[in-house]
Amino acid sequence: MALSAQQTASHGIDPSRIRLLWAREEARFREAHPKSGALHERARHHLMHGVPLHWMSQWAGPYPIFAAQAKNASLLDVDGNRYIDFCMGDSAALFGHANPAVAGAIADMIVSQGATYMLPTEDAIFVGEELTRRFKLPCWQVAVSATDANRFALRLARIVTGRDKVLVFNGKYHGSVDETQVELRDGQMVPQYGISPNGVAFQDTTKLIEFNDVSALSAALESRDVAAVLTEPMMTNIGMVPAAPGFHEALRRVTRQTGTVLIIDETHTICAGPGGCTALYGLDPDMIVIGKVWSGGIPSAVYGMSEAIRKAVEAQTSGPGINHYGFGGTLAANALTLRAIRTTLEQVMTESVYERMNRLAEKLEDLIGRHLREFRLPWHVTRVGSRVEYLYRPTPPRNGSEAAAARNDEIEALIHLYFLNRAILLTPFHNMTLISACTTEEDIASFDAVFTELLTELTCDPS
Repeated sequence: MALSAQQTASHGIDPSRIRLLWAREEARFREAHPKSGALHERARHHLMHGVPLHWMSQWAGPYPIFAAQAKNASLLDVDGNRYIDFCMGDSAALFGHANPAVAGAIADMIVSQGATYMLPTEDAIFVGEELTRRFKLPCWQVAVSATDANRFALRLARIVTGRDKVLVFNGKYHGSVDETQVELRDGQMVPQYGISPNGVAFQDTTKLIEFNDVSALSAALESRDVAAVLTEPMMTNIGMVPAAPGFHEALRRVTRQTGTVLIIDETHTICAGPGGCTALYGLDPDMIVIGKVWSGGIPSAVYGMSEAIRKAVEAQTSGPGINHYGFGGTLAANALTLRAIRTTLEQVMTESVYERMNRLAEKLEDLIGRHLREFRLPWHVTRVGSRVEYLYRPTPPRNGSEAAAARNDEIEALIHLYFLNRAILLTPFHNMTLISACTTEEDIASFDAVFTELLTELTCDPS
């Protein structure tokens, strides 16, 4: 759970049924994954929670499976179990594991030309030109993650405005940026559940309101002490929260009126199309951040800016002397990463690829919706591009608090483990089912069969 909100969802499932199925599914998991279990025990001696990134410990089950290899939309674990992958590295492998175009470009570059020079290459020019064509912002920089890109974008916003604060929305996710690690509790901004302030005085750095609340937005920006609003086009990590009609227009109008930089984080919504939701909805931000998907698994992100911000930042960073000015990094724009990004833009992130992905996602959305009606469950399904999610309330939430209240840790863990035990991987942190460039009609049929089996077991009368 991303927030500490009380879970009040009436998900229509008997809790005792969930616990009964969980015990059975956990035993089935242990029986099928002895090598992963042994590796996890070994790993616990030197890795936090037995994994190199603590997020990996959040897969449902007594321990995570250990991967052996992956190709296209399929993953093999060390126990020889093969899975249909609807997680795709939490979207980082959106265009397929070991995509031949990107993998080939990476292999050729690193063997024949090297990886990093601290010098620009022609690939960087192509990347900047193509990102400008897609997202309509004229100037771009490269980072190693969306977290870093968000952090750098906020620093630039502070440079050009002379202001300190950032405004974010309750339930948001923008990586591990310090200023965003907050939530609303009883109407007050507090450190997010499980988060240490780590020396950050949030009252001096951050304002927090609910998504889709134009009145609260206007009030928060009225004092003109906010450097930037950082937001997704629609909220994703807490559960998909669509923007209300007119919200983005109001957001753009109020930020312009108050001289506040508008930063759109498209990292989770680039699944919408080649230009993300920025192109799909006709958004007009001052800055854009996009991470994860660019380089076939090599850590990378990009952030773009308006001409006005570019000029202000260039004036600030023109010297004299050598200075990093608090943003950037030695490996942030290495030649290997730029070659991978160029290849992705040229050969992979195409209109035809997205059309196929979105068509399959629409089919999955329809199947899930039909089953929810068939089993009379008070849930709903939402889709943006090739990302499909369901949540345990009848209608889409209007904000992060409503989304958090609709989450249910027990049923989510059971659903993920149930699918995993039937050779399907879902993203562990939420109910995202991601249709990749390599997902097939057969993969959708397999999901449908398991989902039907699951709902039958969840809703049957055990007596």
